Amino acid sequence: MPTFVFRLKAPRPTFALDMTDDEREIMGRHAAYWQPLLDNNQMVVFGPVLDSTGSWGLGVVEADDEEELRAFAAGDPVVTTGTGSIEVGRLLAGFVRGSS
Repeated sequence: MPTFVFRLKAPRPTFALDMTDDEREIMGRHAAYWQPLLDNNQMVVFGPVLDSTGSWGLGVVEADDEEELRAFAAGDPVVTTGTGSIEVGRLLAGFVRGSS
């Protein structure tokens, strides 16, 4: 099954550490929005990353329909509210634990 990597680009490098109350509420909706993909085991990993550039979000998803997945990402509350953006890439080769 094809695997896709999502990178959530936050509005500022310190976002994960200094969200406003409004941003925290949007991020709660963001997490709930992706929950069905966790529940049906399409989501391999999901969460915030801290590195030398600041904070950003990571999601790795297995899916057959790339356009449907991209449309789903475009409906994320983070995107629709303008709080952040999501970049999508397709994993060309590699291994996902537990898959054959």
